[in-house]
Amino acid sequence: MRLIPFFFFFVSTVAFPQKRIKTTFVKKIELKAESIISVDKVSNFEVIKYIDNNTLFRKHKDAIIYNYSNVQLGDITSVDAFSPLKIKVFYKNFNTIVVLDNRFSEMDKIDFNTIKPYKNISHVSTGFGSKLWVFNQDLQQLELFNYKTGEVWAKALPVQSLVIQLVSSYTYCWLLTEKYLYKYDAYGSLIYKIENKNYIAMALNYGNIVLQSNDKSLYYLPKNSQVISSIETPKLLINQFLLNRGSLYLYDNEFLHEYQLIKD
Repeated sequence: MRLIPFFFFFVSTVAFPQKRIKTTFVKKIELKAESIISVDKVSNFEVIKYIDNNTLFRKHKDAIIYNYSNVQLGDITSVDAFSPLKIKVFYKNFNTIVVLDNRFSEMDKIDFNTIKPYKNISHVSTGFGSKLWVFNQDLQQLELFNYKTGEVWAKALPVQSLVIQLVSSYTYCWLLTEKYLYKYDAYGSLIYKIENKNYIAMALNYGNIVLQSNDKSLYYLPKNSQVISSIETPKLLINQFLLNRGSLYLYDNEFLHEYQLIKD
């Protein structure tokens, strides 16, 4: 097993909102879904990946192009579509991840029940190449795992509070817990931690983070910064939110609303 050494360094900080970021309405799309996974623009049309009735769909314009379901693995816990060529579908109840290509065909299946040492996984996100960021629930530890070789490439120090969400890019990883928001590099080294001010969810795009508090307010944490700003949002029932480039998508269970972020 190959373990990459890491140096433990962090700046503990409490980041309070400093200013408000305004939004301007762009358009809305009618959509019925249990959960929106991602929104990408192709030739001015949205390509939307979403879950409905325990099935993953890819919709382009008004047509459903691909869909995937696996009833043998139970309910879908989460889907990571950061890499469109290697989409990770996580089935927590079966401790299993299915990797799909861009046509939703199965490429790999990682059953952590059969991997030694055993890993009880609660959260999953994409790493570089054949690597996954996984949160080992038994050890309360974030690991960078190569599912092709079975090697753990890096480990972060254990956390002491309940994990809410895990998101990542190829080079960084963010772990939201009840107490802190942690940012790690590709070696599992802690870059910073920010006190959790009632944040319950987050969305990532190009290193920028949108956070949602328990009163449904939204906040913006830009790349390479620890300063959090509040986002001026319309009076909508925000059941889910996504970030894509400069666009903020808000879903109210009937329509997907697009707003442009206006940053000073």
